[in-house]
Amino acid sequence: MATPRTSPSESAPAAPRSDRLDTQVLDALVGYNTRRAWIVISSVFAERMAVYGLKQVDFSVLSLLAHNPGATSRQLCATLDILPPNLVSLVATMDSRGLIERRPHPRDGRAVGLHLTAAGKKLVREAEQTVTQLELDASAKLTARERETLIKLLQKIYL
Repeated sequence: MATPRTSPSESAPAAPRSDRLDTQVLDALVGYNTRRAWIVISSVFAERMAVYGLKQVDFSVLSLLAHNPGATSRQLCATLDILPPNLVSLVATMDSRGLIERRPHPRDGRAVGLHLTAAGKKLVREAEQTVTQLELDASAKLTARERETLIKLLQKIYL
């Protein structure tokens, strides 16, 4: 009995295929690389900040208020490039958590200054320490000088 003939593709072992795709074009893009780095850092951020109940924007607002007591909503929106309606709900949530309080602005009778409460100050102190460490951990492949250079280069794009 004769053995059935097979085509070359059936008899030759399959060539190993790489699961890696050609990313040459993407690898040369600032936005792509920035986004990839952000994905790594933001996932570590989310994991470590969950114990504080803070998202990135929450942390940013609290940190700004810790270092700029009495900042107004308008100043926060301009600094963080967020829309006022988004900040309103964020401030309301922080107020309900007892982290901030509203006080009349000393120079602008129409404005309200935002201040951290004692609980807010304690939370932001702990959160800032955690964020500092998580950033060091997430960028551990960089030297301190490379990290500093990277920050300065990124700031040149948006400042």
